Amino acid sequence: MRGYVMTAGVAAAMLMGAQADAKGCLKGAAVGGVAGHYAHHHAVLGAAAGCAIGHHRAKVAARQRAAEQRQAGR
Repeated sequence: MRGYVMTAGVAAAMLMGAQADAKGCLKGAAVGGVAGHYAHHHAVLGAAAGCAIGHHRAKVAARQRAAEQRQAGR
């Protein structure tokens, strides 16, 4: 099963352009790969979706932290 998750993670990184700043992508890909594996053996699809969702959530969290820092600086 680890092989599926690793393969799914690599495939997700390739689909997302393998950015150096892939915050949230690896964790999302791992969770999505496992979920996809159990949902009718779609580990790669789950990993790609998990990567996109994880990256989006990390981006939103970074924006919120930046906004809080700006508020504290005023």
